[in-house]
This record gives sequence, structure tokens and C-alpha cells, in this order.
Amino acid sequence: MFRDPTFYLELRENIIPMLKTYPFIRIWHAGCSTGEEVYSLAIILKEEEIYNRCRIYATDMNEEVLKKCAEAIYSLGNMKEYTRNYLKAGGKRSFSDYYTAQYDRAHFSADLKKNIVFSHHNLAIDESFNEFNLILCRNVMIYFNKQLQERVHELIYDSLAIFGVLGLGDKESIKFTTCESYYEVLNPKEKLYRKVQ
Repeated sequence: MFRDPTFYLELRENIIPMLKTYPFIRIWHAGCSTGEEVYSLAIILKEEEIYNRCRIYATDMNEEVLKKCAEAIYSLGNMKEYTRNYLKAGGKRSFSDYYTAQYDRAHFSADLKKNIVFSHHNLAIDESFNEFNLILCRNVMIYFNKQLQERVHELIYDSLAIFGVLGLGDKESIKFTTCESYYEVLNPKEKLYRKVQ
């Protein structure tokens, strides 16, 4: 959780203030895998007091990992590392407030799940299904060939509201895509972009 803490710190300090200007915020976490990043985001939104105005769509093509994501149960052995990351990401509480330890597992609070929709979606073949203010698609496209990356970039562009924000993984970029000129670079290091046309 909170992998690349500086990304989450940037979200907290510079992206969330923009999101706060909307009455209702739609977020798509594309390729959410087992959900650690989804809950990282939910925690930040909660601490910044806008979670109640948010709907997070957590999607993946793999039904098994999506089930794990919805369960929100993780290895207790990872909590030390996650706590360190959380603090580096500007965490405002005790990280252990968000989960209950049972044997060797950490069960995350049901409260974090209440505004999350878990759904099957295949980036390679499925279409856009809503308009979003924030889309996170981090460390997903590195596994795709150039043609599929281009398709996903177009899908994301079509799914973002004007002035919506896109967050990519640290080895990903919008450079050399057909959509590049439609974005403003908000933070080149953290791979955060805003759709401007």
C-alpha cells in the first residue's frame, strides 16, 4: 500500500484540492489488481474529508484478484512497510486505525469500501463506462505492446472529464501517444496529467 509514497503525497497536496471543487467526484482505478492502491486512495480521500462525495470504480480483468480486492484482507507481515509508506505519503492518523489484526491477516475497515464499486473490465476490449474526474492506471500498461497501450490511452482520454486528472506508473508516460497534446503535465516525476482539451 502507498507504493511510491511521493505519488500519494502529490495527490494529497495538489490533486485533491482540485477535486474538492467538485460536488461529486468519480474516480476510476483501472487495473486495480488486489486493491492495495484502491484502499491507499480511499484512506487519503477519507483523511482529506471528501470520501463521502466520491465513488471509486475499481476494475480489473481478472475475477480472482478482483475478489481479493473486494475482501480487503492482506498479510499482517506487510503492515510495517505499509505504515512507513503511509507516513511518507503524509498520513494523518495511526495506520493501524484502518484495519483489525486477526492472526496473520489485516482486515481493512468496511467503512473504506462503502463508496467503492468493484467490477470486471478488460482494458483491451471493453469500452468507456462513465466520465471521471480522476483515473489511476498505474503499472498496468508496462505489460502491453505499443498498439494496446495506444488503445488504452484513447479509452482513458475518452473517459476523463475536461480538466480530469490521469495518474500513471513511474515507468509509463503519455509521451509519443496520439493523446499527448490534449494533456497538461502537472507533475512529470509523478506522472500526473490534466486533460485540457
